[in-house]
Amino acid sequence: MIDTKEFYDYLVSQNMDFFTGVPDSLLANICACIRENSPSDRNIITANEGNAVGIACGYHIATGRYGVVYMQNSGEGNAVNPLLSIADEDVYSIPLLLMIGWRGEPGTKDEPQHKKQGKVTLALLEAMGIAYEILEDDYRPQIDRAVTYMREKSRPFAIVVRKGTFSPCKTAVEQADYPLSREEALQCVLDCIPEEDFIVSTTGKTSREIFEIREARGQSHAGDFLTVGGMGHTSSIALGMSLGTDRNVYCIDGDGSFIMHMGAFAVNADKAGANFKYILNNNGAHESVGGQPTVGFKIDIPAVLKAVGFQQVMTAQTPEEIAAAMEQLAKVKLGALILYTHQGSREDLGRPTVSPSENKKAMMERFRAEK
Repeated sequence: MIDTKEFYDYLVSQNMDFFTGVPDSLLANICACIRENSPSDRNIITANEGNAVGIACGYHIATGRYGVVYMQNSGEGNAVNPLLSIADEDVYSIPLLLMIGWRGEPGTKDEPQHKKQGKVTLALLEAMGIAYEILEDDYRPQIDRAVTYMREKSRPFAIVVRKGTFSPCKTAVEQADYPLSREEALQCVLDCIPEEDFIVSTTGKTSREIFEIREARGQSHAGDFLTVGGMGHTSSIALGMSLGTDRNVYCIDGDGSFIMHMGAFAVNADKAGANFKYILNNNGAHESVGGQPTVGFKIDIPAVLKAVGFQQVMTAQTPEEIAAAMEQLAKVKLGALILYTHQGSREDLGRPTVSPSENKKAMMERFRAEK
């Protein structure tokens, strides 16, 4: 296991003191260390991984130094375009250090959404022509080789990080002063959604909590699409679903997901019918991967939704406010509800026992039964 602070210090000693990216559970300790030790303008948590690559490219052009871009391997998909069309040697030839958490590594136990990504992580880097090494306990020679490569080739270099690589490192959690946790707010929301309507829920703990609430209540999961992967695309899935049914489709999203692909909401507002209902839980954090902050509490999300065409945007913090807002949301066209909650989840929070393919099959049967 690598001492996280010593690793951070070694990067800094090699003039790599600018960090940007999207937090990952496998990188939670190094991300916490970066946050604890780097000035806020030297650790930019971005909307998505492609943004981070762009920022690192701009930083190198201005300073000649190498930015460190951290991400989960699922974020490679968001980063492919700027890596190939900006940083690649056939275009601008810009060096940067990628630090990629290897979820779904073959031979390890992981969640279903990571299996394929884990299998192709290294192959995808190879297909893009990006040199890489899998990080080892004796990491200093690897970092030295990466620096030499970036200096001589002027190209990106990747270090791939396995689970359990970094020693524990904690960072202060910015806790919001709101009365409800996300799970408590979700319980109130589910109380108000008719059994015959549909739900599309975002990645991470939101979907896990919805699954467990249904289990505890002895309710069916057939109307719930638990979006275990594809962060940022929940609302697009819900839009497509709403266009194929007359029933209400409730999209239950998170602030990190909303921010990651915010441009989708202009299209959602333009194309959605009266049955598209949007609910966003805002706790100002990437809680599912370590609690690193988003800009969710720093931006006016209701104003953003109104600006792109949502006709009524409500906010709620208490059970009573949620119940009143949900009643109104069911009536209006292009309505949205923003829930403000604090971080925190149960230690014994489980994961869905239904596979993604089983979830899809059950939901499609529900749709067929509606027609």
